[in-house]
Amino acid sequence: MKKDSALFAQDITKFCDDYLSAASFQDYCPNGLQVDGGAAINHIVTGVTASEALIDAAIKIDADAILVHHGYFWKGEPAPITGMKGKRIRKLMQHGISLIAYHLPLDAHPEIGNNAILARNLGLTITGALYPTEARPVGNIATCPPQDSDELCQTIEKVLGRKPLFISGNRDAQISSIGICSGGAQDMIDQAAMMGCEAYISGEISERTTHSARELGIDYFACGHHATELGGIEALGKVVSEQFNIPVTFIGIDNPA
Repeated sequence: MKKDSALFAQDITKFCDDYLSAASFQDYCPNGLQVDGGAAINHIVTGVTASEALIDAAIKIDADAILVHHGYFWKGEPAPITGMKGKRIRKLMQHGISLIAYHLPLDAHPEIGNNAILARNLGLTITGALYPTEARPVGNIATCPPQDSDELCQTIEKVLGRKPLFISGNRDAQISSIGICSGGAQDMIDQAAMMGCEAYISGEISERTTHSARELGIDYFACGHHATELGGIEALGKVVSEQFNIPVTFIGIDNPA
């Protein structure tokens, strides 16, 4: 689409809301426009998390909006805009930068979602939902040619640039069916085992996850919350750039977690 008039955060939000079917999700935070900087949008920065480092990077290159996976106003957090959150939002407002965020809708999108891109990059084929009753599944089941855990570890390291933390639980040692959900979805390992998967891939690991893998007989690959969610937001930025004929710059902020 040719950009022939002023573009504002509301225009980008409306497009992304529709593209990601954002209204279909019950989420832990508001999806869409979270901070309205008020300025016309001529340059967008994308990143995984709306950290101060990402805001500073956007200011440095004169961006007018930031589009992220992890925004603000999570359920259960204190409401006052003080401390770290206050400092971040103050910087956005002082520089007229809008903040737009999509959480679960970006995990679940079948083409440019975090799970879809992670699976595709790992050579996996998504075949269904981890929870079959979900109309827009946040977790998926994927298949791959039979392989052992060492092979899958090597593929993950090559694709993500980091070794996964691997917990062995699959006594048969061969993997062909894999549960997959990016980010902090380690507790879905129980569902992956229930669905007959030999392995489960996610981002984080908890102390309890080790025992679950061993006792349920399923291999677990903790690949990093940040690392497993780089793909979706960068892909969404490309879609937005093409839709509105506007420059979009992805900025990676290093995060080992």
